[in-house]
Amino acid sequence: MLHPDAVAALMAGDHGEPFAALGPHQTEDGWVLRALLPGAVSVAAVDRAAGHTLATLERIPGSDLFEAPLAQRADYRFEVDWGTHRQALEDPYRFGLLLGEMDIWLLGEGTHHRPYEQLGAHPMTFDGVAGTRFAVWAPSARRVSVVGSFNNWDGRRHGMRLRRECGVWEIFLPHVGPGDLYKYEIKGADGGLHLKADPVAFRAELRPQTASVVHALPPVVAPDTARRNANAFDAPISVYEVHLGSWKRVPEEGDRWLSYRELAAQLVPYAKDLGFTHLELLPVNEHPFDGSWGYQPTGMYAPTSRFGTPEDFRFFVQAAHEAGLGVIVDWVPGHFPMDAHGLGRFDGSALYEHADPREGFHEDWKTLIYNYGRTEVRNFLVGNALYWIERYGVDGLRVDAVASMLYRDYSRKEGQWIPNRYGGRENLEAIDFMRRMNRIVGTQRPEAITVAEESTAFPGVSRPPTEDLQGGGLGFHFKWNMGWMNDTLSYMQQDPVHRKYHHSKMTFGLVYAFTENFMLPLSHDEVVHGKGSLLQRMPGDEWQRFANLRAYFGFMWGHPGKKLLFMGGEFAQYDEWNAEGSLRWHLLRYPLHAGVQRLVRDLNAVLRGTPALHQRDFGPEGFAWIAHDDAENSVISFVRFAADGSPLVVVSNFTPVPRHAYRIGVPRAGAWRELINTDLAVYGGSGVSNGELHTQPVGAHGRDCSLELIVPPLGTVMLVPVQGQ
Repeated sequence: MLHPDAVAALMAGDHGEPFAALGPHQTEDGWVLRALLPGAVSVAAVDRAAGHTLATLERIPGSDLFEAPLAQRADYRFEVDWGTHRQALEDPYRFGLLLGEMDIWLLGEGTHHRPYEQLGAHPMTFDGVAGTRFAVWAPSARRVSVVGSFNNWDGRRHGMRLRRECGVWEIFLPHVGPGDLYKYEIKGADGGLHLKADPVAFRAELRPQTASVVHALPPVVAPDTARRNANAFDAPISVYEVHLGSWKRVPEEGDRWLSYRELAAQLVPYAKDLGFTHLELLPVNEHPFDGSWGYQPTGMYAPTSRFGTPEDFRFFVQAAHEAGLGVIVDWVPGHFPMDAHGLGRFDGSALYEHADPREGFHEDWKTLIYNYGRTEVRNFLVGNALYWIERYGVDGLRVDAVASMLYRDYSRKEGQWIPNRYGGRENLEAIDFMRRMNRIVGTQRPEAITVAEESTAFPGVSRPPTEDLQGGGLGFHFKWNMGWMNDTLSYMQQDPVHRKYHHSKMTFGLVYAFTENFMLPLSHDEVVHGKGSLLQRMPGDEWQRFANLRAYFGFMWGHPGKKLLFMGGEFAQYDEWNAEGSLRWHLLRYPLHAGVQRLVRDLNAVLRGTPALHQRDFGPEGFAWIAHDDAENSVISFVRFAADGSPLVVVSNFTPVPRHAYRIGVPRAGAWRELINTDLAVYGGSGVSNGELHTQPVGAHGRDCSLELIVPPLGTVMLVPVQGQ
């Protein structure tokens, strides 16, 4: 007979080891079978093969526990009379251990490259029975149960088994399959009862609902040599950054979002037509609050259900690849929200986060910070990085807010942060995490890339990862050049009459341009929170604003570094970005907006077709100044070189005055032609342009020959030698 204390604990949901009490057990008096089935009228054990009754279980008085002696251990199922209907049920407590010894070892050690293959909910057949295997890390919990519609959300029904070696709770639940809603009910170390979504759920409910959804692990996407080549350092990379919820909506249907499949049919061909090489998506992880744009994720392994199923998202990525576009997703390992169903105080303790708010709480975002020094937390995040690449085929991850991870005093006042073990401000554990993530992604899926949004002068962000803090890199492939973005936007906002006093803002980026593998970002962050759109930030009347923006784009596409432009910028949207509505597509009816779009299309075509603009983005051998010091005229000129030495000249005039007979020294004698002129009438410009130009044997800017040209007002021109000369 079960001890009364055990009966009381099971009935109260306080039993920490339900497998020790429920299911078949051998005692001194023989085999006994027990089941906890609240609401049942009667329970019988039936032979699964023959169908005859093995035993009728008797109710333990005052409880919903049933037990009966068995002559021997048998292959059984339950026949349950619920009063209103009868049901055949498999007993989850008759199944043995689920996690293998090697997985236990690697999970406990924090070195399992793919923890999601063991953790989470996995539909499967076990001992001939269809069901779902559940596993969740909660080492300090007193009891963990799977709850869902299949057990009336009753935490007493399906208490899990603790694998103490790694702190993981596991259970196989027959009859549970794809589409079933579930959560974990956790009796925490703090004595409280916590209802949590699965940290490794592969699918989640649409907000405001918060349950996890049983869903099969997506199959592996095979590595692709073509994608590896498209992501290479010497490849042309022009990224179109997109917020899926506001790129385009369906006003005729309540202004709803487009689905992943609709985006595959509309966004993918649009980006391809404009010549972009990659799409970058603001976070697609599941998140409860629309206004966070995905940057406060609660479901790191679940594509947001706002736009469809995981299969739909995978279809979108595949459609992009078939169109020749790469897909980069924004990834947020720097913080997570405090929503009750999320990771915060997951097992009643500070499990994923630091316990001390000086390490574990972001004052800026009111979010929690991962404890990167805990091996299991680091493993959870590194595995997640690999998951998106392997299981959805994404080409890379843009890692959000890297600076906030690098420094313990980030956005903190004196006394509000804890120094590292050497007394410094660097977050050594976060640095180790990023190096580990980049190393594993680089070795397991070398075709993929990682991009850091990092705004400080931390050295070696895009250099190979090593263990040496002083001399080693973090291992990212690319780093956003936030300094270039801030300086150049600040310059462009100046009235042209004052720009000569700020000339260095446009040239200073070349002082450090080759210290990292830079990507030049005009991202979503530059068109929100009252900053205005890119067009709004340009000075002058309407014509000048458009001309300024076109000249700026020409300068950007000519400048060393990969390119990134947020949606709406490609057609000079008037308004600041609004995540709650669609882009203003009607503006393309107007020539000036359509002209900017045409320019972006042509700039991308030139970028892809001209090796000088992409092969040597990250080395000084691919760049040379012509004149960086003509502040009086606000003209900047330089040369880009391909790997074979082929040159391309860029000349930008940031005043509304055309510069006639403007002489520049060039590296090659002969005929030159315009490849791009942002002042052409087809773009909405004034039409000031040059025909075929021929060098003169007149020395200029340290070169033996030179060109004399007209530099258009508020315009950028790109010049190349005429082929065949």
